[in-house]
Amino acid sequence: MPLPLMPKATAVWLVENTALTFEQIAAFCGLHSLEIKAIADGEVAVGMVGLDPIANGQLSKEEIERAEKDENVRLRLLVQDLPQPVARSKGPRYTPVTKRGDKPDAIAWVVKQFPDLSDAQISKLIGTTKPTIAAIRDRTHWNTPNIKPRSPVLLGLCTQRELEEALATIRRPPGAPPITAADAQEHDDEEDAEVRPVFGDDNDHGKYGRGHDTELDETVD
Repeated sequence: MPLPLMPKATAVWLVENTALTFEQIAAFCGLHSLEIKAIADGEVAVGMVGLDPIANGQLSKEEIERAEKDENVRLRLLVQDLPQPVARSKGPRYTPVTKRGDKPDAIAWVVKQFPDLSDAQISKLIGTTKPTIAAIRDRTHWNTPNIKPRSPVLLGLCTQRELEEALATIRRPPGAPPITAADAQEHDDEEDAEVRPVFGDDNDHGKYGRGHDTELDETVD
């Protein structure tokens, strides 16, 4: 049986304003009759403001009067015949204004690390549009020279779990291991190693240092 809005507050109002029995009020509000008695005795819901079920369209005055005449009658909750609001479909992910400028960097990172991820998944993950993704893929985005691929997780545009869930949608050959975000991390580490300058060991470095000093000494002489 459906219950009224705010059952206990409704019970308080019915106790204070009607001649209904405790059992009738308890049945309508989904409470125990002893709890209704405690409300009437001032032991429960002290100071609670009662909620008028007539004013909010959950009961009619005629229905209360009908139940007051016969203690065996149970109150019937009014069914609203108004059309129910249509549930709004989930829209695009909301991104704070301060982070919207980071979206192109995040898109570039995802496109670079996971080229097989569909535009629809990228759009859902980062909260962007397919034309923007296409422009970054084709390097026709107006800000292409300044785009620097950065992880959307580190930028706060999505969570690690959301990224992993998006990667799970990538189709892989039978028997191939699934793609994870750790693969991108390893790729980033390899690129960092390629661009990092390579020096010799400590002895070589010392040798080059001494040789440089010797040349300076000879020049001074």
